[in-house]
Parts: sequence; structure tokens; C-alpha cells
Amino acid sequence: MNQASAKKKIIIRNVNNISADLSHLDPLLQRIFAARGIVSVNELDRNLAKLPSPWLLSGMGTMVSHLITAIKTQQKIVIVADFDADGATSCAVAIRGLSLLGAKKLNFVVPNRFKYGYGLTPEIVALVKERNDDVEVIVTVDNGIASIDGVIAAKNLGIKVLVTDHHLPAKVLPCADAIVNPNLRDDKFPSKNIAGVGVIFYVLMALRARLRELDYFNTFPEPNLAQLLDFVALGTVADVVKLDVVNRIFVHQGLLRIRAGQSHAGIKALITVAKRNPKNLTPADLGFALAPRLNAAGRMDDMSLGIQGFLTDDESLAYSITQQLDQLNQQRKEVEAEMKQQATLLLDLYRPNEKHRLMSGICLYDKDWHQGVIGILASRIKEREHRPVIAFAPASEHEIKGSARSIEGVHIRDVLADIAIAHPKLLNKFGGHAMAAGLSLKIQDYPAFALAFDATVEKHLQGIDLQQKIHSEGQLSANYLTLEFTQILQAIATWGQGFPEPIFHGVFDVIQCRIVGGHHLKLVLRQLDADIAIDAIAFFVENTENWLGIRQIKAAYKLDINEYRGQRTLQLKVDYLEKIQ
Repeated sequence: MNQASAKKKIIIRNVNNISADLSHLDPLLQRIFAARGIVSVNELDRNLAKLPSPWLLSGMGTMVSHLITAIKTQQKIVIVADFDADGATSCAVAIRGLSLLGAKKLNFVVPNRFKYGYGLTPEIVALVKERNDDVEVIVTVDNGIASIDGVIAAKNLGIKVLVTDHHLPAKVLPCADAIVNPNLRDDKFPSKNIAGVGVIFYVLMALRARLRELDYFNTFPEPNLAQLLDFVALGTVADVVKLDVVNRIFVHQGLLRIRAGQSHAGIKALITVAKRNPKNLTPADLGFALAPRLNAAGRMDDMSLGIQGFLTDDESLAYSITQQLDQLNQQRKEVEAEMKQQATLLLDLYRPNEKHRLMSGICLYDKDWHQGVIGILASRIKEREHRPVIAFAPASEHEIKGSARSIEGVHIRDVLADIAIAHPKLLNKFGGHAMAAGLSLKIQDYPAFALAFDATVEKHLQGIDLQQKIHSEGQLSANYLTLEFTQILQAIATWGQGFPEPIFHGVFDVIQCRIVGGHHLKLVLRQLDADIAIDAIAFFVENTENWLGIRQIKAAYKLDINEYRGQRTLQLKVDYLEKIQ
């Protein structure tokens, strides 16, 4: 919860129209779905048959033709992946999927972020060639759309380059042999939100379909690509992309396989080490328990470790690798805590006058910060201050790298683009999405950039209310405060980014309150109009001791299920607390 000192405004979601097609649902569910733009129950259908055709993606025909040639002539294919969870799962899907479809000579390279940085750079091409002298095809996953120089370097070596990516393209595209990216100009694919792992899964679906047309599966059974959906689900949630219809199908179907015990050894190991029950795994578990452990490899060491865990079918080896990931994640937490403390002190520099005005766009830098953790740090400060934030760390003696996180209404990549236009020599390079981006600049240009960022963000903030808000479905009556309704709510839809899990609010008497784990509050509450005691948990509450002895609170919460010794009970997961008395 990371409770900040400023109060948040609770706003009840506005519902103007409820479609007649939803009328058979419970009235509360009708309001919840209508508030998320659902007008038809078909939009809640998470069957794989509802996925749009892969042939709607521009460039798919060319991509598939090149892959068929590579498979039939047994060319050496090297996957070049990103070093985050989306990149790791994309790499696993590519290697396993192409192998299922008949490719025999496969390998992967994932850049070490501390040595090479992001994407298919000329240096990575040289590394690919050094490790795989017989390489004939490079397939990028979750990167490549901005790799102008890297693609040229590969082509000069006679290597074919096939780009699969989902990041926003610049005006100039790389001269790759094929590009599949739903965000290309004039692309007809209905979802612009699929993660890199979703893109490569779609490529495999199209490849299998074309091979089927060519009677390729006469000699061996046609593979069921759905077996890869546990990876697709994890990568999709981990990359915090909007859960539109396509992504909800991916995540739901992946979770179904995990809950049925049909996941891969690496996913099983992550679930075990995270101490989650696979039979009841949720999207939140993927995002907050599994993904951080996987991402820790790329943040603290080398994502190759995480990918190796996904490529093995040996459960003992997968568990051993995952234990290493867990240790890296513990290191990441320790580094993050120290950096956050330092960042909090630095924030005082951004309150320069008697009114303590916080800068519109916050830049933070320390020469000792860890490059792999600045993205998390930027997210934490953004959540606390509700401003766009960039955290920087040294990349070399003369260059620093930044990780940017933004708030609703401020497209952070557009902000960086505006700065690049107004100050052409300030940024070395940048790229990203609406809510997150990466960049690099010369260390001596940091003060000028910080001022430019603040001024540019201020322009983008015009008309935006900066008070933090919580969007609530309203107050719940006692008949909804049940385990049964909570189970329905969790089962009926796939909640996540862009399709938020319902939050409710109310005023409660505090029957019990105690500190657990040093930073969390375990509570027993009684809603004023309900004569029942309800368990609740609030995670990462600042100044936890100040809440002891409080008799009444206003709380915004999600309905949750607590599992203990085989028993499932209702629990409120509190996102926000406000003292009343």
C-alpha cells in the first residue's frame, strides 16, 4: 500500500449506461463491468477461439515465410531477448515453440544490461556471432523495433534479421527482413497492448497454420501451442500492459493450465519458492510474487539464468535456479530500500521555497545507485509523490541511464520526444511507452535535463488534477461481504492493468490492530452497518505504530481470500487507510 502522508480522494466510478446484454448478471457485477466499458458478455469470454487472427498483424506473411525456410533448411536461429520478465518469457516461448515446430538449431542471447544495454545493438550482433559462428537468422523478441544500427550490422554479416516487438516505433524502422509489431503504422491487429511474449506467440500460431497448409505435420504430430500459455500469462502480467480482451484471454488460459498442474518446471518452481498455491493462482500472484523474482535476474545479474530455468524440464534443476533467483530478489529488496531512503532525502531539494512546491517532473540521481533497480525506485517515488519521475544511475564514466515512470494523463515517451526536439543534443537515446520509458544522457547534461524535464512535464500537466485518487465501486452491503461473492468476483473476470480489480470503500470500527512483518497491519474490522467481524490486511504501511489504538477508519479495499491450513476465508486487502478517530 505504501501509505503516503497526503490524503487520497475516494471517487465512486461513474456508470452512465448498463447494456441490456449484461442484465442477467448480479446488479453489482453489471455496474462493475459497465464502469470498465463492457457492453457485451462476449467481451468476458476468455476462450482461445475468441483470439483475433494472427494474419491481421502486418508483416506476418513475410515473417512466416522466412521462418519456414529456416526450419526446412535447418538454419541456425539465435533468439535475442530483452532482459526483463517479458523478454525472458518471450525467449522461452520462441525457443520452445520453434523447437516444437521442427527447428533443430536454436540458441539465445540476452544482453547483460550492465555491459551492453538494451536491444539488438552492433555489440550484441558481434556477441551473437562470437558465440554462434554458424548463425544464419536472428529473431528478436520484445526488442528490435529501434535497432537501426544493430540490424545493419547483422545484415553486413549476412545474417537475416526477423524483428518481433511491441514497443512504439520511431519514424524510421530498421531494415529487417521482417517485422511483426501491432504498433506499426496502419497495422490492423485489434489489440495494441499485447506484450512481447504475446507477439511471438502469435508468430508461432501463424507459423503452425501455414505449416499445416503445407502438410508439414504428416511426419510428426502437430503440437498444441497452448502448452506455452503459462509463459505468455506471466510475461503479459509482468510487463504491466493493459489487459484488453486479447490479454485477458492469454492470462486466463495460462492460469487455467497452471491451476491444472500443467505448467512448465520453471513456472512451478517460481510458484513453490514464492509459497503460492498453484490451484488458486491469481494474476496478482503473477505480478507481485513470480515476476519480481524473475526480474531480479536481469536487474541484479544476468537474465540468462531466468531463461535457463524456463528451458529446462528438470524440476530439480529448475528449483535450484529459482532459489538463486529468490536470493537475487532479496538482494534487490535490500538495495532498493537503501536507494529509496536516499531518494527521500533528495526530494527535499525539490521543495525549494516556503510553499514547498514539488517539481512537476522529478529527476533523481546518485553516483552509487544500482542501474538494475532505478526502475523500481522511480515507480516507488511516483506512487508516493504522484508526479512523473526519472531515476538515474551511472552507466559509464561519462554517461548515466534513467528509468522513467509516469502518471495517468502524462505520456512519458511524448515528454522525452518533446525534450529531444527542443534540446537536440541533450538526450543520447530514449524509448518506451506512455507510462514507462528509458533514456541515457551525458552526466554533465543532467542538471540541464532535470530543468527541461520539469518544464516539459509542467506543460503536459495542464488541466490534470494532481491529487491522488482512488476509484471505488462504492460501499458494500453486508450480503456482498462473503467468501462466496469474492470467489465469483475472482472467477468471472481476469483483473489487472487497464481492467482494474474492483475496489470498495467504507467506514469501519477497528476491533483489533496489530503489526506483522514490521511494515504491515493485520486488522479485524466491523463495518458500521454490518454486525460481522471481518479480517483485513494492509501491506507496507508507513509509521505502522501510529495506527495502533485507532478506533475507527475509512478504508478502500479489495475482496480477497486468505488461505491458511487448507481453510479459505474472506479477507479485505486494504489499499488505503484514513484515520477517523
